[in-house]
Amino acid sequence: MKRIITLLFCLCGFGIINVASQTVTEEDFISNLLKQMTLDEKIGQLAQYTYRGNFTGPDGANIPKEEYVKQGKIGSMLNVTGIKEIHRFQELALQSRLRIPLIFGLDVIHGYRTCFPIPLAEAASFDLAMIEETARYNAMESAADGLNWIFGPMVDISWDARWGRVMEGAGEDPYYGSRVAEARVKGIQGNNLADTATVMACIKHFAGYGAPTAGKEYNSVDMSLGQFANFYMPTYHAAIKAGVATVMSAFNDFNNIPSTANDFLLNRLLKQQWGFKGFVVSDYNSVEELVNHRYAYDKKDAAAKALNAGLDMEMVSTCYLTYLKELIQEGKVKEKTLDNAVRRILEKKQELGLFEDPFRYCNPARSAKILNSPEIRNASLRMAERSIVLLENKQSVLPLTSQVKSVALIGGLSKSQNDMAGAWAATTDRSKIITLYDALLQKGLEVNYADGYDLKSNRMTDLQKTLQAARTSDIVLVAVGERANQSGEKAAKVDISIPEEQQRLVSELKKTGKSVVVLVMCGRPVIFNEIKEKADAVLCTWWLGSEAGNAICNVLWGTYNPSAKLPMTFPAHVGQIPIYYQYKSTGRPTSLKQTYTASYIDSSTEPAYPFGYGLSYTTFGYSDLNVLPGKSPDIHAEVSVKVTNQGQRTGEEIVQLYVQDKVASVTRPIKELKGIQKIQMEPGESKTVTFPITNEALGFYDNEMNYKVEPGEFIFMVGGSSNNLQQITFTLK
Repeated sequence: MKRIITLLFCLCGFGIINVASQTVTEEDFISNLLKQMTLDEKIGQLAQYTYRGNFTGPDGANIPKEEYVKQGKIGSMLNVTGIKEIHRFQELALQSRLRIPLIFGLDVIHGYRTCFPIPLAEAASFDLAMIEETARYNAMESAADGLNWIFGPMVDISWDARWGRVMEGAGEDPYYGSRVAEARVKGIQGNNLADTATVMACIKHFAGYGAPTAGKEYNSVDMSLGQFANFYMPTYHAAIKAGVATVMSAFNDFNNIPSTANDFLLNRLLKQQWGFKGFVVSDYNSVEELVNHRYAYDKKDAAAKALNAGLDMEMVSTCYLTYLKELIQEGKVKEKTLDNAVRRILEKKQELGLFEDPFRYCNPARSAKILNSPEIRNASLRMAERSIVLLENKQSVLPLTSQVKSVALIGGLSKSQNDMAGAWAATTDRSKIITLYDALLQKGLEVNYADGYDLKSNRMTDLQKTLQAARTSDIVLVAVGERANQSGEKAAKVDISIPEEQQRLVSELKKTGKSVVVLVMCGRPVIFNEIKEKADAVLCTWWLGSEAGNAICNVLWGTYNPSAKLPMTFPAHVGQIPIYYQYKSTGRPTSLKQTYTASYIDSSTEPAYPFGYGLSYTTFGYSDLNVLPGKSPDIHAEVSVKVTNQGQRTGEEIVQLYVQDKVASVTRPIKELKGIQKIQMEPGESKTVTFPITNEALGFYDNEMNYKVEPGEFIFMVGGSSNNLQQITFTLK
């Protein structure tokens, strides 16, 4: 009853007085509000505008935002940060005739004030509970500073590391990507959107944005519906089933129709088939860009095509605001279509509790307590440790011991706070980022630092000084890789190799006779064949955020035993791209020892490091692989395997289940990930890991997007990497 009375109070504020308190429901509230709205006010709810500058595109014709908010012509703002400014804009919204509050959104990709590892790095942890936890802290900090909507998670699957935005996702695999999507949506939204420690999530980019032709940002996406359904669609669908509040359309065209005006994607698939009840927002300026696609004659035509296709809210561009009223009057857009979009937006404002208290997210005391708090910093450290992938460890040079007193630290990336944050860290407090240089000094080590190479040109600098630093130290640590702005949006690359001079520097340092440990700092898979050959140890440390330096030190000295695995395949050569583990046999498989096969004449088809690969300071053995009967009607069988810690250290192993459908009515991959379990074991300990085999593990989508489970033989494969598996056969009758 309290909820009903509170809503009635708000209705009275709108001048709606003919509804008895005992009959007012949340649905009635929205319906009655819609009846009071003018056409202009309805259209205003569909408009979202940016506040500060040109973040990722034009500034929406530089409209008078404050005045428009007061007139009810804006329903949402993005890029407004800080409680003071958010409170100011909300006060302006409450000066409008109907006092409808604003939603405030921002791209919070891997932390608000506290910076977490980039999402691709977090995915390397294969720790779904930890991923959900970091998403919860991202939401908590965002909400504490006044926001109630973040544009994440990105759930796009990608097989092409040239595309810079792979750093925002969970990698190449649809099964694992779906589990990560679920975890992040749950972490961001919690169980109640009205909880001021949560915010609305927005999955992006719908659809197929991770498969641009040639890996080029904003490029076209063209694929069969079967390919889409099996490899790219599952992550979106998983997020919808997890209850995500909003969806962002993609910049790209999808099979010849721009996603922003794609009726198949937005209306038929998302809203009708999947039953999505939230609202769809465009990407930045993408409604207006329908004209550039040559899909719309002009901005007016763009507005009609986008709204009719199911695009509810327009981000930044002004096509809806300028032309929708005219389009409705002309009968080119039905007012019923407009009302449906408005209702979806108002319902989310209601779920956020904004009609009850428009300022519920503006609490300075809560903000001061939460932002960059020790609790959240600790979570950032734990996530960073779990994100570091050990790629090489020749002669077990790692972990380092207490006998290491002096360190040669080479490379400007090791002391760059800006780069340690990585891309998409706009609101991060960079002054509080702990670099590797900082962390080594805090450990009380003698640090002999040298730039080694110029960060801008990547040319070696003062080589003799660098080599002398190495000769006078117990160990050499070399930071190589990308700068933060070399991955992320608008950062597609033709060549993803680590610069030649950085790699050659490692070879020169190796000549000193000292052990050389290389830290690869990057936002995507990169190529470093010379380093792989020369270095004694290689760690992929990605961009780890606020506690980067401490996390790297903890792994180097074995305080934390690395457990991460690669969520994306690392190619050996650029010409192999796109490269992924779930390739098909073809009629002339790569594995055949013949000339005329799916192969190259100048290089191997093998990657540098496969999906699911990562080393530990201990070793794990697999034995006793079995197929057991299912324990319920929906479980066809169970796959069990014994895993043993064969080393001398406590460690965590990510046990991976892959499935091959031997013969199917459509061509299928040689293997597909269908289960993961992360387990911790003491030295000598064994554990039996069991995977249930359901329809999800055995089925596939056909070319008409019908899901099928066909009887026949299947091969179950279990191991610690996609290229190191034991297998057993199962027959589904």
